[in-house]
Amino acid sequence: MRTLLIVGTRKGCFLLESDADRKDWSVRGPLCESWPIYHAVFDAASGTIYAAGASEWHGSAVWRSSDLGETWTQSSMGLAYGDDGDKRISKISSLAVTPDRLLAGTEAPGIFQSEDGGESWSLLTTLAGQPGSEAWDDPANQPPGHLGISALTADATDASHFWAIVQGVGLFETHDGGSAWAPRNRGLRADWPLEHDDVGFCVHRFVRSPTRPERMYQQNHVGVHRSDDAGLSWQEITEGLPSEFGFGAAVHPHDPDSFYVIPLDPGHARCMPDGEAAVWRTSDGGTSWRKLVNGLPRQDAHLGVLRAAMTIDQHDVPGVYFGTSTGQLFASNDEGESWGLIAGFLPSIWSVEAVILDD
Repeated sequence: MRTLLIVGTRKGCFLLESDADRKDWSVRGPLCESWPIYHAVFDAASGTIYAAGASEWHGSAVWRSSDLGETWTQSSMGLAYGDDGDKRISKISSLAVTPDRLLAGTEAPGIFQSEDGGESWSLLTTLAGQPGSEAWDDPANQPPGHLGISALTADATDASHFWAIVQGVGLFETHDGGSAWAPRNRGLRADWPLEHDDVGFCVHRFVRSPTRPERMYQQNHVGVHRSDDAGLSWQEITEGLPSEFGFGAAVHPHDPDSFYVIPLDPGHARCMPDGEAAVWRTSDGGTSWRKLVNGLPRQDAHLGVLRAAMTIDQHDVPGVYFGTSTGQLFASNDEGESWGLIAGFLPSIWSVEAVILDD
């Protein structure tokens, strides 16, 4: 049994591999011709790695490898809004594998689908008509607003059911494959005026418990929140953390009460508070929090962690991983009790995905 980390960075995709003990790691990369890779995922059914790229020279495309990174192809066929209007794709922000297709979230906001393993794409939805869509469809916001689909989360048991985060707007859910959507932001906090009751909430990261699907967590711009009714409502669980702001988050694969976050300074620095690297874990659904620092740098560690750059594997004793915006990749093989640096000089890390492979 092997453990594979798929790491998307500013200069290509990297693959790190270890055995089940997760103590010694090998590194391969940069892959994908060193394109900026915003998000990379693994399709267990086909054994394919997909990587969302956006090149300043070549535009946006999805790279794919069916041999664990030995060879790659890429396609942008159909990844465009067409010649009508001013809406353009500046990057592919997120990917998700569903039971029957591959989804790509873009900036400006839209979700594209591929039913042939990433060879071709078609526009599925722009979530037009949702509250706030008039703002995210405004070309003036692309950029500097950078409104996009910053995350997609699929229901592994239902191909028509998935969630999307519109950056700076909120979380949305569909039960019919993307035709109809509903905001899922009730109970969230916003420290700014809202034009609509249901949207305008800056959801950074959203995760769902594999063992109790109605249990969900999110790291928001202004707080950490938990849902016990599959996202229909949220309650804040920030108390006990050093900051209400952050991006990275991961839920334990076997214990729905265990959840990890990395709080950051909410100012312009957006680094770990006081220059001390730390991961925080709750084991009781957010009632209390514990600081995990063993093996992490304790001073002068002004590290940032982006939205998709924290993950957890599915081992019986899970490994937890996070990458920084300055290229350090940290790993724990004991649920966060101790940490080690497994790669120290990568480009800026944008996403980390953990996969267990059978030998």
